[in-house]
Amino acid sequence: MAGGLFALLDDVAALARIAAASVDDVGAAAARASMKAAGVVVDDTAVTPQYLHGSPAARELPIIKKIAIGSLRNKLLFILPAAVLLGQFLPELLPVILIFGGGFLAYEGAHKVWEKIRGHEPVAAAAEDELTATGELSPEHEAKTISGAIRTDFILSAEIMVIALKEVVGSDPDASIWMRAIVLAVVAVLITVLVYGVVALIVKMDDVGLHLAEKPSKGSQRLGLALVSAMPRLLTAISLIGTLAMLWVGGHIFLVSLYEIGGHDGLLEGTTFGDVLHAPYDLVHHWEVAVHDAVGGAFGSLLGWLLNTVLSGVVGLVVGAIVLAALHAVGIGGGHGAEHDAEHGTADDTADGTADGAEHGAKSGTTARDEPGRTAGSTAVEPPAEDSPNP
Repeated sequence: MAGGLFALLDDVAALARIAAASVDDVGAAAARASMKAAGVVVDDTAVTPQYLHGSPAARELPIIKKIAIGSLRNKLLFILPAAVLLGQFLPELLPVILIFGGGFLAYEGAHKVWEKIRGHEPVAAAAEDELTATGELSPEHEAKTISGAIRTDFILSAEIMVIALKEVVGSDPDASIWMRAIVLAVVAVLITVLVYGVVALIVKMDDVGLHLAEKPSKGSQRLGLALVSAMPRLLTAISLIGTLAMLWVGGHIFLVSLYEIGGHDGLLEGTTFGDVLHAPYDLVHHWEVAVHDAVGGAFGSLLGWLLNTVLSGVVGLVVGAIVLAALHAVGIGGGHGAEHDAEHGTADDTADGTADGAEHGAKSGTTARDEPGRTAGSTAVEPPAEDSPNP
C-alpha cells in the first residue's frame, strides 16, 4: 500500500516537473518571440498616443481601455487562429507575408521622414484644440477615434503575431499546434499589456506632474514640474525612436524574408531569381562578418551589429520611399495620420476655423478652465495645447 502511494506521489511529481517544464518552454518561447517583435511594438507604442490628442483628461484612460480591448480581441479571435493555421499548414508563406509587413513598416517610416522634411505633421490639431477649449468630446468623435486606432493596431498586431509565429516555428519546428497557439496567446496578452500600459503612463504623465506640482512639498513640486516639462521631449523622443525602429525593422524583415524565399527550403530555392533574392542579405551579412573579424571581440560584434542595423535602415528607407512614391502616384497613401486628417482636415486647412472657434469661445465665455475632468489648479499651470508636439 505504501509502495503504491509513493509510486503515485512520484508520478505526480513527474507530472508537475513536466508541467513546469512546459510552462517554462512557453515563457521562454514567448519571451523570444516578443523580443523579435520589439521594433513593431515600439512603433505601436509611438503611434497610439496621437489618437488621444485633444481628448479631455477624464476620457483618456477609458479610450485607451477600449482600444486595448479591441486590440486584444483582434489578436486572439482573428489574427491568432489564422497565424497558427498558416504556420501549421503553409509555413513557407510566412516570409512572403513578412515581406508585406516589412514593406508596410518601411513605408510608415519613410512617410514620417517625408513629413518631417516637408514640415507637415499628419495629425491635425484644429479640431482637437477646439475640443480642448470647450471641454466637449462627442460620442461620435470618440467612436471614430477608437475605431481608427483599432484599425491601425490591427495591421501592427498582425505583423507582431506573424513575426512571433516565425520565431516559434524556427526555434521549435516540431512544436504542436496547441503549443504554438498558447505561446502566441501569451505573446498577444503580454504585448497588449505592455503597449497600452506604457501609453497610459505617457498620456497621464502630465496629469501626475500637475498633481505633484500642487503638493506643499518643494521636492514634489520640482518633480511635478519636471514631469510636465519633460512630456513634449518624451513624445518627440518616442516619435523619433518609432521612426528609426520602423525603418530598421522593416528593412531587416525585408532583407531576411527575401533571403528565405530564395534560400534553403524557400519557395524559389535553386532558381536564378531565388539567387537574386538572397544576394542582398548575403552582402549585408558578409560586411557584418568582415567588420567583426577585422576588429574582433565584443566591440567587433557591436560594430558588426551596428553596420547591419544601419544598412537595414537604409534598405527600409529606400523600400519605403519607393512604396510611398508609388502610392502617391496613384493618389492614395498617407500613413497613420491619413484617416485622422481626412476626418478633421489638416492644420493648414483648419487654421481659420481654429481662429473662429477661439473667437466664439471668447464671446461665449468658454475657456480651457471650464474643461471637465480638470481641476482649477491643474489648469492654471497646464502648458498651452499648441506647445505639445504630435507624436
